[in-house]
Amino acid sequence: MNLKQRIRNKQLSIGSWLTIPNESVVEIMSTAGFEWLTIDIEHSAIDVLTVQNLIRTIQACNMKALVRVYANDEVIIKRVLDAGADGIIVPMIKSKEEAQRMADWVYYPPVGKRGVGLNRAQQYGTGFEKYQEKLKNEIIVIAQIEHIDAVLNLEEILSVDAVDATIIGPYDLSASMGKPGKYEDDDVKKAIEKYDAICDKLNKPKGSHVISSNYEETKKKIDLGYSFLAFSIDFFFLGDMARNEMKKLKS
Repeated sequence: MNLKQRIRNKQLSIGSWLTIPNESVVEIMSTAGFEWLTIDIEHSAIDVLTVQNLIRTIQACNMKALVRVYANDEVIIKRVLDAGADGIIVPMIKSKEEAQRMADWVYYPPVGKRGVGLNRAQQYGTGFEKYQEKLKNEIIVIAQIEHIDAVLNLEEILSVDAVDATIIGPYDLSASMGKPGKYEDDDVKKAIEKYDAICDKLNKPKGSHVISSNYEETKKKIDLGYSFLAFSIDFFFLGDMARNEMKKLKS
């Protein structure tokens, strides 16, 4: 069973987030046992050429390479998929129409509207038929739920069959409610609880990016039935360890 099928079946899958554009970081993180890494090009300075090189390294380290694109945009989705990404995470999906548009940019006609090109994903023109099978059966499509409108429209978003899973973004969700970073606020907690309840009712996988590098925070999400989990981020794993150990040394 491939990762796309496992995600759809709500089997636990843990990856992490990559913002440091260096292949050595990928190789180091691969020793931790992550199934996948997400290259973040929404909130980093990583360009598309670097994305392709990072994808190569992630895949060479026996992990799946996802890319969090910077928008629900035809061109960037097409370019990272043509570069060989195993899947995409698209931010700020707020409606069924936006979810369908995301799917259109992933899939070729007649299913979608993606333009056909021959690059790394298609083995530079020698593997187009093979890629079409991979696209249908293996490419992972994740909608990021990070606005209160997305929570309100979640059932409709989840009705789009191309959406393999969703991943909630608590920072932007709280910000969309005028309460940035206030996760303990009652309204924000209720919004997240509504996300949980709708996914459970529809038997859809729940996803979250847990920023903390402390495993206990991710464990809490597992205990709540979350199955698609991004555990922290490269710079927190590096920075938190350095800060914590130096603090102990200084004391």
